[in-house]
Amino acid sequence: MALSVEAKQSVISEHKIHENDTGSPEVQIAILTNRINSLTEHLKIHKKDHHSRRGLLKMVGKRRALLNYLRDRKFDRYRSIIEKLGLRK
Repeated sequence: MALSVEAKQSVISEHKIHENDTGSPEVQIAILTNRINSLTEHLKIHKKDHHSRRGLLKMVGKRRALLNYLRDRKFDRYRSIIEKLGLRK
């Protein structure tokens, strides 16, 4: 269920702020979103996989904290990442 190296690199290249960026909040949010989406698909098939469900909830919480951080400090970057990833309806 972990991201492959190629998938992770493509997510990083789409959302990086500067050339060597791998840890900005935008990149972390994008990687977490990708993992959350894949784990959600896994849990649709394996409904009783409670260990993975707990991991999913932890990832959602971490993404929420990163989004709150961005919202409070760099609101324009927050709005752009929300729109890019389609997180709000």
